[in-house]
Amino acid sequence: MPLQHAVLALLKQRPSHGYELKAQFEETIGPQWGGLNIGHLYQILERLVRDGYVTRSQVAQADRPDKNLYTLTPAGDAEMRTWATTAWVRTGGFRDEVFLKLLGAAALGTDALATLIDTQRQTYLSELAGLAQQRRAHAGEPLVALLIDAAVAHTKADLGLLDSAERHLSPLAAAQGVPQPQQSASTPPDHGHDDAGAGRDRDRAARPWSDSA
Repeated sequence: MPLQHAVLALLKQRPSHGYELKAQFEETIGPQWGGLNIGHLYQILERLVRDGYVTRSQVAQADRPDKNLYTLTPAGDAEMRTWATTAWVRTGGFRDEVFLKLLGAAALGTDALATLIDTQRQTYLSELAGLAQQRRAHAGEPLVALLIDAAVAHTKADLGLLDSAERHLSPLAAAQGVPQPQQSASTPPDHGHDDAGAGRDRDRAARPWSDSA
């Protein structure tokens, strides 16, 4: 996840220190993304300083220890601009645990599949209700509202996927309860051409003159 570029975008607005960046990120992106670990943030800042994208200077404080102030460099500005204007390409595929759960439920049969789909559908509906509340609470914050809208669209697509899973996987789940025919170990294989050959041998034994005629 390119959080380092998001940090550069925040520093584009103004120089900041670590905890200011953490608060600014969480306020700007909103609750759908989650909090930013301060230890991870400082690792990112160290890397940005090392790469020449950010400078670090100390600011004296009267009643507190000196704090580090981070400032975007021209190289950091160029890096952020290139990143922000380049299309994002998905590289990790579509990985969601629900697909693995569908695999397991279908292997258990129709009842298990129906149970999973029903409980998962209720979970998605609850998520939509919570997202609607968040959307109203952050109506005046454009970037936060946009991320919530994306979460709503994603969750609605997940609901549609459950309907598709029910159609496609129900026959597979139903087949799990059908016993498969097994060949008895004591029954010799049926080879039609061998039987025909044996019949010809029997005829020759009964009519020894036929070959000499």
